[in-house]
Amino acid sequence: MTRPRHLTLGLIAILFTLALDQGFKLWMLFGFDIADRGIVSVGPYLDLVMAWNKGISYGLFQQDGEVGRWVLVAIKAAAAVVFGAWLLKAETRPTALGLGLVIGGALGNGIDRVLWGAVADFFSFHVGSFRWYVFNLADAAIVLGVILLLYDALLGPAAKKPA
Repeated sequence: MTRPRHLTLGLIAILFTLALDQGFKLWMLFGFDIADRGIVSVGPYLDLVMAWNKGISYGLFQQDGEVGRWVLVAIKAAAAVVFGAWLLKAETRPTALGLGLVIGGALGNGIDRVLWGAVADFFSFHVGSFRWYVFNLADAAIVLGVILLLYDALLGPAAKKPA
C-alpha cells in the first residue's frame, strides 16, 4: 500500500500544532503564571488573560458536569478521526495542511479538557470597549485550517480539477 501523497505534511502540521499549543499553554500556566497576573496588556488591541472555557467555540454550550465534559471530549475525538480519514485521502497540499491544523487544534483543546476539565484560553483582542472572544493557539490553528480548506475548495487546486 502506498502512502497518500500529502499525508506527511498533514502529520507534521498535527504534531507542530499540538507541540506549539500545549507548550504555550504550559508556559502560560506555570512559567508566566497568567492566573496570578490578571490582565496583561500586550498592545493597544491585545491582552493576555486567563479564561477557562468549559464549552465549545466562543464559550457556547458550557458544560459544568463531568458527563458534559466527556461528551465534548468524545465529540473532539470523533471529529479528529473523521478529519484523519479525510487526511488519508487528501489530494492537495492546502487540504493536507488545513486538515493537519484542524486536527492538531482539536486534539490540543481535547487534551486540555481531559487534563483540566476545560480549555485554557489566553488571547483577548479588543477595540475600545468591544472585546472579542478569548482564544488560544489551538483555536487559531483550527480557524487557519478551515480557511485553507475553504481556499482549496473554492479557489485552489482542488477547485480547478474537473468533476
